[in-house]
Amino acid sequence: MRRRTATTLATLGVAALLAGCGSGGTTAASSKDPNKPLEVWTRSTEATAKVYEKIFKSFTEKTGVQVDYKPIFNDFDKQVQQRAASKDLPDVVITDTGSLGNFVKQGWTTEVNKDDIAGGGDIVDRAWNNGKGADGKFYAIPYSTQAMVTLIRKDWREKLGKPIPTTWEELDDLARAFTRNDPDGNGQNDTYGMLVPGTTDRGYLAWWAASYIWQGGGDILEDEGDGKFRVGIDSPESTKAVERLRKLFCDDKVMQPGSLTLGTNDAHPLFESGKSGIYLTGPYMIGRFDKSVGKDKYEVVASPKGPAGATVLGEGENIYQMAGSAKTADQKKLAEYLITPEAQQAGMKGDPQPVVRLPVNKSVDVNATYKDPRWATVAGVYSSEARPFPSVPNFAPFRQKTSETLNSIFAKCPADSSAELKTLAEALKKELENQKASK
Repeated sequence: MRRRTATTLATLGVAALLAGCGSGGTTAASSKDPNKPLEVWTRSTEATAKVYEKIFKSFTEKTGVQVDYKPIFNDFDKQVQQRAASKDLPDVVITDTGSLGNFVKQGWTTEVNKDDIAGGGDIVDRAWNNGKGADGKFYAIPYSTQAMVTLIRKDWREKLGKPIPTTWEELDDLARAFTRNDPDGNGQNDTYGMLVPGTTDRGYLAWWAASYIWQGGGDILEDEGDGKFRVGIDSPESTKAVERLRKLFCDDKVMQPGSLTLGTNDAHPLFESGKSGIYLTGPYMIGRFDKSVGKDKYEVVASPKGPAGATVLGEGENIYQMAGSAKTADQKKLAEYLITPEAQQAGMKGDPQPVVRLPVNKSVDVNATYKDPRWATVAGVYSSEARPFPSVPNFAPFRQKTSETLNSIFAKCPADSSAELKTLAEALKKELENQKASK
């Protein structure tokens, strides 16, 4: 197996991108050599790349198929665009389900026949939905699923005599206490209640805020059935949920300073270094935080309930068999291997971070593999409370516009956020019309 070194690529101009592979356009890669190794990209940090390397090595040993592996974290989407514009996409891409709509729209990923995938029948139905496009067809094979959970500094909470929060009121009270009551006992005013990856890059702030909007009974887009949606971001319930978050940012000031420019990779160290005590994030951080924070110093709990319950974002990672490949048989072999119990368990046992959080293969036992009740909590949240973003043709613009508006509200702290949400709603309505997804 060979591994490429990631290079920094210049930002792709829109005109060049559209000329290279517009919506529905071909990305045939005539320059592809069928004798070269299978080129595989993952959206990975250095730690998770090491887990993938072991999995791909095992795949090569079993099949003889050589893998040219390229892990990328920064500018992942830009680098995919660059390769698409040159009509030379990698053979396989493993990345989050949020990329599905754009990949399908651009014609970058190929359609999947579920019945033709060895082991496809072993994938749980709910996970298969992660690969389903707005037209009801499948364009990716699910690899991993997850649900957002709330991580809390247990030692801080116990020092202040606070209960594990089960409601918004208790969560907000704990955030204020972490900010004002010196939970680390160092005599300094240097701790904060909540850590938020609030950057607008890839719409991260909307990723974080969506769970709280849903818990308040609101929505970004409301499903009307038959592939049609209506905008819900300016509903009374959504507005009230956003107002609660605005208050935490602007009035109570319990959010980690600088949150509105933080990406996830920059946010994690702030929880590790004892700056923030509450973090709504993915369970993939458990292994890392066990080592850096200490397993006994923090706890993993289901999100406290809002007025409408405890719904949280639940998505995952997909295997995309990219268009234009000269190695379609090997694409399929790799996808089929990655969903086997052996590969799924190898991904779950990644140290310090798993690349398979919850398995998509129904024969893999979460409790037997992890032997950790915290992962049982994650599995329980996924099965009972998690929901994905809606299956519009491409959710990325909705997520991006929502993130930008929320970032503005939390930065500027207007007395009332309803006006900005109404302006956002009009923009989202136009996007729904453009995607032909509104009634």
